[in-house]
Amino acid sequence: MNATEQAPLARPTSDVSSAVGLVGLAGLFAWVAFARAFPDIAEVFDWSVPRDTLGGRNSALVGLLAAAIPMAAWSIFVDKVHLRPSTGLDWSLVRNRTPDRHATWVKLAGLWATWAIIAGLYCLCRWYWEGQYLFSMQVLGYAAIPLVVLSVPYVFWIDRALVNQRDHAWHFGALLLMRPGWDMAEVRKHWQTWIIKAFFTAFMISIIPFAYRNIVTADFVEIAARPERIALTIIEAMFMIDVMIGTVGYIVTMRPLDAHIRSGNPLLGGWIAALVCYPPIMWGILGGGKAINYEHDTAGWLHWMAGNDTLIALWGALLVFLTGIYAWATFAFGLRFSNLTYRGVLTNGPYRFTRHPAYVSKNLFWWAAVLPFLVTSGSPVEAIRNCFFLLVVNGIYLWRAKTEEAHLLAEDPKYREYHAWMAQHGLLTAPLTRLWNRVKPRQVLTEQPAE
Repeated sequence: MNATEQAPLARPTSDVSSAVGLVGLAGLFAWVAFARAFPDIAEVFDWSVPRDTLGGRNSALVGLLAAAIPMAAWSIFVDKVHLRPSTGLDWSLVRNRTPDRHATWVKLAGLWATWAIIAGLYCLCRWYWEGQYLFSMQVLGYAAIPLVVLSVPYVFWIDRALVNQRDHAWHFGALLLMRPGWDMAEVRKHWQTWIIKAFFTAFMISIIPFAYRNIVTADFVEIAARPERIALTIIEAMFMIDVMIGTVGYIVTMRPLDAHIRSGNPLLGGWIAALVCYPPIMWGILGGGKAINYEHDTAGWLHWMAGNDTLIALWGALLVFLTGIYAWATFAFGLRFSNLTYRGVLTNGPYRFTRHPAYVSKNLFWWAAVLPFLVTSGSPVEAIRNCFFLLVVNGIYLWRAKTEEAHLLAEDPKYREYHAWMAQHGLLTAPLTRLWNRVKPRQVLTEQPAE
């Protein structure tokens, strides 16, 4: 922070209320409880259905709705986000404006062409047609026609209140239809947002069945017999929360919910740092290729603590705490979670302690769970290699954090206030900032003082 820059006296108000994520979490837990209890419920009502827990893929999709609907309802009826200027909507225009239906059809053309191009890219990329991604392609395939049909009344309706009808989709549609007035900068912004949405939505949908099924079908009686099983199950539940709420965030990018993507990260470094952490690039670097392998000859925390139930319980509690912070950092976003995007400023929840609670907790979890400095071969060289490569991964997440900050600092004065406030008052951020200010190279003054 510059000497002339003053931190605000109070932490800036968050664009997302704490209650949004909590009601989404309650809806998700309610559905999980129903899915687990379904055999007993079916027996009580004598339904002629299989008496099994609802741990299948379709049930996981219903879980998304169970989380999304309460969050959307709270956002509209309690927080009244649809009235915020940040939506780009002015509902008074509905009564006295003559809609420009020509512009609406140009926009729809741009939107449909975008979806067609994304579908073509899905078809070209082989990894989308094997393994976990097959479920995503099935879901998106079934959703394609309803989305096209529903987009017509939705865009016609939203255009009546949209302050600037010539949004990113309109510019892309005008380019395709060779209409005057389109701007290439707006077209680039259009594709930045849709590439992010297409890439991460497919990935998130692909992993929800596994995260969901493990919790719905878990045998809690058997789990309660051992401390490590309790810890591992709670950790799985935290990852389920992260995946389910995160998936809702990628899907529900709607202006009336003030959850639209306002801008994608324009920094190439930000894209590289983010994409290397996800398939398919991750498979080559951290997966089959193992270019960055910090788990060579490692056995994990349970191996080294075997036989000591007290230590297992304490270490398991630490891992549960870290994954709890990670899940909290996701559901605190409510409907707005996504990578590489600006969708408003979040300052509450775990973000009152550090600007990047998810990255901090995730990286600490890897150190605590893998214990890369302990190797079964006993080789100090392998231990050093493991620690080095995990530090490389930590560095990638630091890179992601800095590029995300640069994006948000350029977009929103509120984030600049939050950034400055955290540097002075953040539980983790403030001491790290002071440490950095002490060790960073000092600027050399080149100007002579005035006489």
